Amino acid sequence: MSGVREGVATDADLTRLREAIALSASAVAHGNHPFGALLVDAGGEVVARAENTVVTGRDVTGHAETNLVRMLGDRSPAELAGCTLVTSCEPCAMCSGAIYWAGVGRVVFGLAESALVDLTGDDPENPTLRLPCREVLGAGQRDVEVVGPLLEDEAIVPHRGFWRA
Repeated sequence: MSGVREGVATDADLTRLREAIALSASAVAHGNHPFGALLVDAGGEVVARAENTVVTGRDVTGHAETNLVRMLGDRSPAELAGCTLVTSCEPCAMCSGAIYWAGVGRVVFGLAESALVDLTGDDPENPTLRLPCREVLGAGQRDVEVVGPLLEDEAIVPHRGFWRA
């Protein structure tokens, strides 16, 4: 049985995480929930970016991470194993499953799911499962490296004032 490997953040991770946080602010500007994600290949290049589209797309699976995974259909599992998915907030259980099934080898995230729940409370727009990504990814049969939470003070900014108090 495999599971989660704890990783260490690099300066490049922090730069990319700030890009994902900017994507989460962009999602809000586009009328959606404040989440953004990007995929970095083994060479350090951003190869895909996605925002949350739950509201405008009227699709409850339109989370930034699942939108990103949908873009990766032409990439092989071997290629994705060397990629890093960077996301503004810890992937939910659905997104963690999508990341696992896509074959992505590494996840870097900003705001922890527990901090998001503390902020959103019982807002019906965010009915979280309270299931950390490490638990979902750790139940798999291959290793996935996870790094986070990171830059939570920055990652929370697009969420402030968005959710019902």
